[in-house]
Amino acid sequence: MIGFDVAANLAVIRQAIAAAAGRSAGSVILVAVSKTHPVEAVLPALAAGQKVFGESRVQEARDKWPALKAADAAIELHLIGPLQTNKVKDAVALFDVIETLDRPKLARALAEEMRRANRRPRCLIQVNTGREAQKAGVEPEQADRLIALARDEYGLPVAGLMCIPPVGEDPAPHFRLLAEIAARNGLGILSMGMSGDFAEAIAAGATHVRVGSAIFGERPPLSGRE
Repeated sequence: MIGFDVAANLAVIRQAIAAAAGRSAGSVILVAVSKTHPVEAVLPALAAGQKVFGESRVQEARDKWPALKAADAAIELHLIGPLQTNKVKDAVALFDVIETLDRPKLARALAEEMRRANRRPRCLIQVNTGREAQKAGVEPEQADRLIALARDEYGLPVAGLMCIPPVGEDPAPHFRLLAEIAARNGLGILSMGMSGDFAEAIAAGATHVRVGSAIFGERPPLSGRE
């Protein structure tokens, strides 16, 4: 599956998503995770019709995507990495979906910048379903409170939830937990599942799956810090 032919890899992943979904075409959106990969790797994906991409670092995305987005208005860019409050201005300007809203301070900063910029990228609440100390995301017990604060008090366009299950654990319980939180809060988007577990995520109700290495190959080393 993994190789250097991005277009061929994309075709394989799309077929696998369709087979796992078993529901209407387009019900699961593929977010092609292009983080750390250069523009030259993205171009074949664009040529193959891929329009939704994920980046984890604001500065990298700012260097890579403005010209591509200017040339193709259909591109939708998702922020899938942790967002520092001092990067909020750039994130609101560049991204169409911010998947990593995980704390009240960030919710307030996003609300203020969206009002100032008159731009409202959709937001997903990141839930730390595994309660891992080293990982971003609100703990499941606090998710309802953060959703209400972000959506009702700050007026953010909260559209759904995102999670990254712990490495080495069965992801299915984490996907089910995320789906339960979304359902009781009336949220329609579930961003869950990556290259190794997107079939399980789709079975649990994922609307978006984030696939990187199975499309672009192993990630090159990061250079510099954000």
